[in-house]
Amino acid sequence: EVFKLRICMCCFSAHTLQARISFVRVKYLFLTWLTVLVGSWVLYVQYSTYTELCRGHECKNAICDKYRRGIIDGSACSSLCDKDTLYMSRCLSTLPNNQVYTGSWGDHDGIIRCKLGEVLHYELGEEPEPRREAPVFDKPTRGTSVEKFREMVLNHLKSKLGEQANLASLVSQILSVADGNKDGHVSLPEARSTWALLQMDEVLLGLLLQDRGHTPRLLGYCGDLYMTEQVPYGPLYGMSLPWPLVSWVPSGVQRSLDQWFTPSWPRKAKISMGLLELVEDIFHGTYGSFLICDLSAAHFGYTDRHELRLTDTRAVVPEDEFRRSMRALKCEADADCVYGVDCRASCDVAKRRCREDPIQPNLAKACSALKDYLLRGAPSELSEELERQLYACMALKGNAGQMNMEHSLILNNLKALLWRQISHTKDS
Repeated sequence: EVFKLRICMCCFSAHTLQARISFVRVKYLFLTWLTVLVGSWVLYVQYSTYTELCRGHECKNAICDKYRRGIIDGSACSSLCDKDTLYMSRCLSTLPNNQVYTGSWGDHDGIIRCKLGEVLHYELGEEPEPRREAPVFDKPTRGTSVEKFREMVLNHLKSKLGEQANLASLVSQILSVADGNKDGHVSLPEARSTWALLQMDEVLLGLLLQDRGHTPRLLGYCGDLYMTEQVPYGPLYGMSLPWPLVSWVPSGVQRSLDQWFTPSWPRKAKISMGLLELVEDIFHGTYGSFLICDLSAAHFGYTDRHELRLTDTRAVVPEDEFRRSMRALKCEADADCVYGVDCRASCDVAKRRCREDPIQPNLAKACSALKDYLLRGAPSELSEELERQLYACMALKGNAGQMNMEHSLILNNLKALLWRQISHTKDS
């Protein structure tokens, strides 16, 4: 009987073990099926998003069609459309109507940007409706002389920058760029391409700042497609987290992580000098004053030689434009008087209108952006004085008395302090 009992117990254990194995198999089969289902859905969504955002082939086809019909021309048209030596690589687009790609053109690596008409309606899984294309290549019209085109460009610059003394030299620079094949005169197709480019503020501001080395150089264009130098390192500091993690990582933790992914301190000091020089050049500069309305690290990068580059000129706005916008704004409180991300004015509560003077100058915002960046890892003999100067800089106000003199004094002191530390190093 004991033997029979043992046999029964063994049989019971075997059945139990087999049942457990079957349960585990079913569980793993279900989990595998669920993983495949979720993975397929993620891939489908990613592919659908990619095909909507990344339409470089449409850009190229539209541009080359107009080039071959003689509507537009430019320094990059032949390479893009005839020789196939200018081509797009990795898609960086974040908006369907603003195509951004890395690209190559002979020995040059760069960033290619192109405008597309907007999709009127689009739902996931459906075919997008035909795009609405703006007639961006209808000016200048046939019969327009070069002098008339020069006048068009000058009036456009006045509308953007206000009455400035040096606009004539800027017009000459733009006409030089417009002569894409360098034959000594600007053809009608080249003029149409140039006019289309000038309608984009980021291109105009890039041309204004590239001579001083603050923005990537314009390498070539065809219609409103254009290519600029690629900035090898960006953002200015920190790391770009994958989009699923962005909302889960607290901002404090993100700021701490950002400061770990930076170059050595002397190199950070040289990069910071570049930002201070940018602020200096656009404060009552050659073509007027400009405001930096978004000092996010994502809008800046740096070269192999640790020279700062402003990679997104949409962050910069002419001060005249800011003032016009503020005059037109109604307000209940200061929070209503904002242009872009952080260009602010105060509210005249009695008149319920925004005042036109910016509250905070570029230099104060630049020092706020650089504070953690520069103080982390700073030499011990420098950190106390550096911190004092940065806080004095951050305290600058746009409406402070003798602001011009105070601005220049603080800027020069800060640049001198940094230069003393790096002038004897190879990073200088």
